[in-house]
This record gives sequence, structure tokens and C-alpha cells, in this order.
Amino acid sequence: MALVVAFVALVVAVGWAFSVVSGDGPAGPLLALGAAAAGSFGAWWKSDAITLRMSHARPADPVTHARLHNLVEGLCIAAGLPKPAVHVVEDPAPNAFATGRDPRHAAVAVTTGLLDKLSRVELEGVLAHELSHIKSRDTLVSTLAVTLVGVIVLLADVALRFLWWGGPRHRDERAGGSRPAAILGLLGPVLLVVAPLVARLMQFAVSRRRESLADVSGVALTRYPPGLISALEKLRDDGTVVHSASRATAHLWIESPLARTSSEGRGARLNRLFDTHPPLEERIAALKEL
Repeated sequence: MALVVAFVALVVAVGWAFSVVSGDGPAGPLLALGAAAAGSFGAWWKSDAITLRMSHARPADPVTHARLHNLVEGLCIAAGLPKPAVHVVEDPAPNAFATGRDPRHAAVAVTTGLLDKLSRVELEGVLAHELSHIKSRDTLVSTLAVTLVGVIVLLADVALRFLWWGGPRHRDERAGGSRPAAILGLLGPVLLVVAPLVARLMQFAVSRRRESLADVSGVALTRYPPGLISALEKLRDDGTVVHSASRATAHLWIESPLARTSSEGRGARLNRLFDTHPPLEERIAALKEL
């Protein structure tokens, strides 16, 4: 909740900066608050469907993927969770994610690469990790973070374009204004530049923390740390990336689905700079200490 409040406050601040740049009074913060509310509601209501569609996930056939369904059902019984929708992504890279607004409206998806390359106990560890995200409602927080970051970036981009192409109509009137007005006029554009970066850093911070917590919760659910440890080691050693993944959804996967080395694909340096996951080596070492 604190994260959502902080994001909304940042959205309102960007709206205020927009009003300073445009000279439109309180319209900017009100518009930003309305956009944040609308975006958050949309993300809350349709987060699972949107994420699954973006990832090209399809429902897992109960016969073809009987082992997957059995593991999910068993873990849900142990965790006291309703069984989420189970999906499969046709991709050779081993990975998985969970999404949804609450435990009763959630989904878990795994790649075909994960099913092919992991043993039963390793797959169970990964699924326990994802179900832990659902139980703690991490999926809702992560989706809201994506939405609010998008609103902040969009508002800042519009305001900066407005400033670049001529600025406010009342610039001449404000030029001779008071000193506080001049300071506000300077802070507004600065905030518009800094706010998207701050929003991204907030998103990355919460994503990294929740991944580590889900590792511990997943191990507590299976009561077998070697299963998840072995799975993470296989993910670490595998060099393939998920083709349908994007930076918008990268934080939802158990491991970053984007290229992180030049051999894995383009944009590796940028992906490492804005990595949404703690290093796998750190996660593995933390689990080995349990």
C-alpha cells in the first residue's frame, strides 16, 4: 500500500509540474490523479488477461500437461489457495510468472522450456515461488507499479514536448512574476525529467525485494530448499531468453527474461542497468543458508 501511495504522490507531483509548465493552474494535478486512478483500476480489473495476452500464453491442457496441473493443485492445497488458471508459453527459455488481482483471480504461466528442462522437484520449487507471489498479492502490486510508471512517463513526455515546442502561453506574464513563481517555474521542468527515473527505481526496488521474499516463502511451502536451488542454478546456466517478454512485464518472471549478455541478444547493457531481479547467485546463496 505504501508503494501505491508513493506512486500516486509522484503522479500528482508530475501533474503539478505539468501545470507549472503549461500555466493551467490546478488542472494538471487533477488530470494526473484521474489518469492514475483510471490506470490503476484498469490494471486491477484486467491485469491477468492483459499480461497473459502480452506473453502469448495459452491455457495448459489438463491431459497434455497433467504433471503441471497436479503440482499446482497439490501446492494450492498446502498453501490454502484456490487453484489459479494454468497457462503455458511456447518458448524454449526456462521461465515462469504469476499474475492476477487476487488469489481468486490469478494465473500462473510456465514456458515449455521450463517443463522440458526441469525435474519434478525443481518445477515444484518454481511453482511454489510463483504461488507465493499470488498468496502475498505481489502480482497486484507489481501490475499497479507498471501502470503508474506508465502514467508518469506519459505525462512527463507530453509535458516536455509541450515545453520544447514553445512552452506555456503565459510565459511572458510569468517572466516578470515573483521570485517563488520563478522557482516553481524552474522546479517544474526538473521534476518532469527526474520523475520517470525515480518511478523506475521504485519499481525495481520493490520487484527485487519481492523476488527474494518469494524464494523464501516458496521453500517454506515445499519444505525442500534443494528443489528451488537446483531450479535457479539451471536458470542461471541457461543462456536463452523469452521471445515474448518485454521490459513492461520483465519483473513478473521468476528470472529476468531479457538478454543480459551480448551473446543472449541486443540491449544487454541497458537490461543489466535496469535489472528488475536480484542476481541469481545472491538468491541461490541466500537459500543455501536456510
